[in-house]
Amino acid sequence: MAKGYWVATYHSVSNPDALAEYAKLAAPAIQAGGGKFLVRGMPSQVYENGVNQRMVVIEFPSVAAAIATHDSPGYQTALKALNKGAEREIRIAEGLE
Repeated sequence: MAKGYWVATYHSVSNPDALAEYAKLAAPAIQAGGGKFLVRGMPSQVYENGVNQRMVVIEFPSVAAAIATHDSPGYQTALKALNKGAEREIRIAEGLE
């Protein structure tokens, strides 16, 4: 079964305190869903219309696990803490193997 990958990009952060509270709650919820953080922070370099913005890449055992984690009560609590403290997007994709 192919692994699932959760890719989040942050377009802006308007409330760093809300982001910190979100991170404190989100990390355990993500890890409980089998998520492993691979990338977290600013890009080292951007190319071809790339935007220098915070990004997070998380590996899951499967796409289903990534989706279930996002929809879990623990992660939804983290999202409520974030509220509108950041403008971002999350994409979940299936790995090649």
